[in-house]
Amino acid sequence: MGRNGCRTVIRIMMALATTSSASVWAAEEAPAPGEPTAEPAAEPAPAAPTTLVPTLAFEKYTLPNGLEVILHEDKRTPQVTVNVWYHVGALHESPGKTGFAHLFEHLMFQGSKHVGPEQHFKLLEEAGATFVNGSTDFDRTDYYQTVPRHELELALWLEADRMGYLMESMTQATLDEQRGVVKNERRQTTEATPYGIARERLWQAVIPPVHPYHGAVIGSQADLDRASFADVRAFYDDYYAPSNATLCITGDFDTATVKTAVDKYFKSLPTWPKPKAVSVTPPVINGDVRIQHDETVGVLPYVELMWLVPGRGQPGEFDLMVLASVLGDGVSSKLQEALMVQSELAESIDVSMDAMGNVGVFRIGAVVRPGINPSDLQETIVSTLGFLQELPIQPDEVARAKKKIENRMVFSLELGPNRADTLQESNHYEGDPGGYARRLASLQAVTDTSVMAALQNWLPRERRGVLLAVPKAPGAPDAAGADGAPADATPGATPAAGTGEKKQ
Repeated sequence: MGRNGCRTVIRIMMALATTSSASVWAAEEAPAPGEPTAEPAAEPAPAAPTTLVPTLAFEKYTLPNGLEVILHEDKRTPQVTVNVWYHVGALHESPGKTGFAHLFEHLMFQGSKHVGPEQHFKLLEEAGATFVNGSTDFDRTDYYQTVPRHELELALWLEADRMGYLMESMTQATLDEQRGVVKNERRQTTEATPYGIARERLWQAVIPPVHPYHGAVIGSQADLDRASFADVRAFYDDYYAPSNATLCITGDFDTATVKTAVDKYFKSLPTWPKPKAVSVTPPVINGDVRIQHDETVGVLPYVELMWLVPGRGQPGEFDLMVLASVLGDGVSSKLQEALMVQSELAESIDVSMDAMGNVGVFRIGAVVRPGINPSDLQETIVSTLGFLQELPIQPDEVARAKKKIENRMVFSLELGPNRADTLQESNHYEGDPGGYARRLASLQAVTDTSVMAALQNWLPRERRGVLLAVPKAPGAPDAAGADGAPADATPGATPAAGTGEKKQ
């Protein structure tokens, strides 16, 4: 469970369907002798290709206690997905109390008032459920399961019971046990992973401690150790309420019957105050922030460059997404060609654009080949980006990248759980489950000119984070600045606003 290595998401990628009108040719009879020859009919101009943009029909309504409900019928298979998003993530945590949303992702599977310990998974497994899990992100936490359509009420009952009655069965022993599970997960996904601590140091160098994203999603060992039962209860009271959740049901169901079932299990849950919205200024990198790290897990040096860029739904998001694909997606991409084919400086290269609610992060990371000076690889990355100013990215490169992203966006909807996530995502960020088509239109509007503008505006050499992680030689002293705080620049951000009221 969790963003940090817990969630298994299955995506189906297929070719994006397009249609075009074909010219219809009609055979003409030969004119009779002596008759004037008719002028040949002009060939009709072919219609422009039309991209098929799928639409997800849905109904959204709100219960009196504030719970939002989204329904989407999909009759292709006799299954139903029940998906609940709580609008709480790392963004809603405060300094010294990081990792709470992810901790709750684990606690929510440990039983509630009417569901015994270890029974949640067991009941769903016996009912033939699939895709049973949860995940935590910077901005939200979700829980989901796909069940045979005749087991829909079981899934609704389980979700309603932990939404309304989780803490009535919570004990200190359960908290301690799951705290230990999360700490071990952190060891596996960060501390024992090649370059995990190095990348965390870079992240925390560019995201300041006053910003809620600083602790990432997994949190810190120290904060998890300090989490008291009272702290956990207060966090639950603030955020795990019907007024701060959205229930999405997709699949083979009858709408009237489902509405009756939703009322049966959720309408009686008490009305609790909706948490106050978090208001925080996006962080900014001031200067060239550099981290030198003695790597103890990875056996080869590692280089990463990081920029803070627009977040989800902000201008430039899709331009940067396309840029990431042009630079790093496939053997013909700019950086794979430069670093792995022509120069053979890198073992691997990864380019990503992660648009979160408050800010986006653009990364270029590369594992250095044996015998190569990491500084040479870093300078090749920088020079490749600079070379694009002289020989800009071409329209055909942008078109290929857009098509790849379109394919992933469109045909991930083949799976019911992905449809639920798509509706939830648009509802969470835009307040409208139908935002998918608008996002696809934003992608289609990207051009080579807008991609080059994003490169120049958002990836400057003077405002970035740079990580150099080199395996430590036996007996060598530790690198300076082991606490991860760079001496030459400090990103700035304002602290988050209040996080909501307690339930009574």
